[in-house]
Amino acid sequence: MKKIMISLCLIVLLITGCSTAPTEKAKEDYKIGILLSDAGLGDESFNDSAFKGLEKARDELGILFDYKEAPDGNYEEKLEELVSENYNVIIGLGFSVQEALEKTAKQHPDQQFILIDAQSDVENIISITFKEQEGSFLLGMVAAMTSKTGKIGFIGGANAPVIHHFENGFIEGARYFNPNIEIVSEYAGTFDDTEAGAAIAERYIKNGVDFIYHAAGFTGFGAIKKAEEMGIYAAGVDTDQFYIAEKTVVTSMLKNVDQAVFNMCKTLVEEGQISEKSFSFGLADNGVGLADIRIIKLTSEQQAAIEQAKKDIVSGKIKVTAEKGNSQ
Repeated sequence: MKKIMISLCLIVLLITGCSTAPTEKAKEDYKIGILLSDAGLGDESFNDSAFKGLEKARDELGILFDYKEAPDGNYEEKLEELVSENYNVIIGLGFSVQEALEKTAKQHPDQQFILIDAQSDVENIISITFKEQEGSFLLGMVAAMTSKTGKIGFIGGANAPVIHHFENGFIEGARYFNPNIEIVSEYAGTFDDTEAGAAIAERYIKNGVDFIYHAAGFTGFGAIKKAEEMGIYAAGVDTDQFYIAEKTVVTSMLKNVDQAVFNMCKTLVEEGQISEKSFSFGLADNGVGLADIRIIKLTSEQQAAIEQAKKDIVSGKIKVTAEKGNSQ
């Protein structure tokens, strides 16, 4: 009887062992490092959105991550620090880091890099860009619908190709709705000077502008606050910036960097690599879009016009210009 019981126990252990054997290979702990763009963490915009995507990947996918900032512009030093810390992937955030990232990538050909907001041909760099012009087109329509003076304004940070996407889309969308709309544009030359943004906005408003759209980081914050102070409307960028000035921000052009970063992490965890060399996200991919429209009330006809324009952009019927100089 004792021998029978021992035999039964062995059988049970064997069955239990077989039934609990892992059916999938245990996933590797992936480590991701990121170098934030000039404005750094806390910008309630581009950097915070990327950081949010990494936090989601940490919570839902179990990835590990850390970040560096280079407020003095010493990108190469920070990138080399990330390389030395042995990350599976290193992300360079923003077009301003491209030159340093490419130099670092060439020096470390076995390290995988991701460049967000610019296009690179370096072999071990994956490029992620957005069709900012498409979301900005819709925002331009909202501005033209909202303006009472028939004069609206755009404020850019650096005078760079990616910022031209925002400007061109805004101009084309506004003119699509109102061909006679007057549009003024100015570049502050910086993303982190709220006083410069406020000064441009005040100048605009004194000259009849009653709606301001910015793609200027912290500089744009200054413009939004000045718009609130002087009683006109404004629009945010990258994330929903309504809470910066709740009496003024009608909507924001969403650039879903968080979603793009999370999706890259998900692909890495599930497939072990990112096989594609470049990605470009627009309205069709939910890469860009509009935040909720608040403060103002659009007519049903205006709302329908925005929805139709979105469909026409996705289908290719409306082609929005990205290159500066072709829409003005």
